[in-house]
Amino acid sequence: MNVDNVKSQMRKGMLEYCILLLLHKEPLYTSDIIQRLKEAHLIVVEGTLYPLLTRLKNDDLLSYEWIESTQGPPRKYYSLTEQGEIFLAGLEEAWDDLNKTVEHLKNN
Repeated sequence: MNVDNVKSQMRKGMLEYCILLLLHKEPLYTSDIIQRLKEAHLIVVEGTLYPLLTRLKNDDLLSYEWIESTQGPPRKYYSLTEQGEIFLAGLEEAWDDLNKTVEHLKNN
């Protein structure tokens, strides 16, 4: 088994949670999301991000608003819906539980 494949699967599993964490703080444009993920060392390409954002919007976890840009056409800014905030809270609880489990197994 290749460790890179497992790492890739782990990142994919965390990506949705990470995007929701970012959008919990403030509405963001797609390029901003990619940049913030890169800064956190989670490299994502637009081809991966756009379908995920669309799915999250279709699940009523995200909404978007077109905002005029000084540098070209209007930009689509994503933000969490009320349902998205509730979903994020559930993911945070699941992440905390999972983290405790892993830490317990590592340390005992």
